[in-house]
Amino acid sequence: MQLYLIRHGESTYNVEGRIQGQSDPGLSELGRRQAQAIARRLAKSPIGVIFASPLRRATETAEFLAGALNLDIQFDPRLKEIDAGEFQDLLRADVRHRFPDAVGRWRSGELDFAFPGGESRRQLIARGREALLSVSHAGHDHAAIVSHGGLLLAAMKAVLGIASDAPPLGMENASITRLAVDGDDRVELVEFNSVEHLAGIESPKDC
Repeated sequence: MQLYLIRHGESTYNVEGRIQGQSDPGLSELGRRQAQAIARRLAKSPIGVIFASPLRRATETAEFLAGALNLDIQFDPRLKEIDAGEFQDLLRADVRHRFPDAVGRWRSGELDFAFPGGESRRQLIARGREALLSVSHAGHDHAAIVSHGGLLLAAMKAVLGIASDAPPLGMENASITRLAVDGDDRVELVEFNSVEHLAGIESPKDC
């Protein structure tokens, strides 16, 4: 089966440079145009089911795709972004200035470090892997997952066997990544961070 991993369109927090985590901002105007572009690209795809994070920026992105494919959305809380605890809603620049040690530990890839009141990278990886494999076992040949950059990258690395502290990858807003999964849970990367459908739209921010 094939999994289409879709990062949500640009949010208002992306524009402002705020840490989102499990806070719930909606899409920006550009984000809505990006979501519409995703829907146009995948409107004739064989996707038979859409799973999404219940956070609004992912939900709003998924709604455009659901409309194009005439499908309902199945929400899964395991697809939420990492819980960034007390750092949610703060400007990234302020966090870097006020909490340089915490930011340094997070960027080091330390698996069990968590921002105060939030999740660790190890918890995010386990949650994301479980969610992706659950979708792959649901009996669909082609499934879309609309979620968040941190969650999708952590889950993708886990199912592909990429070390969590490997050089960082990035998924742009409204990008599409495809994985092929066989019956033995062997996973192959088919397409990564595709943004061709965004041509002609203002460049997405990857904040």
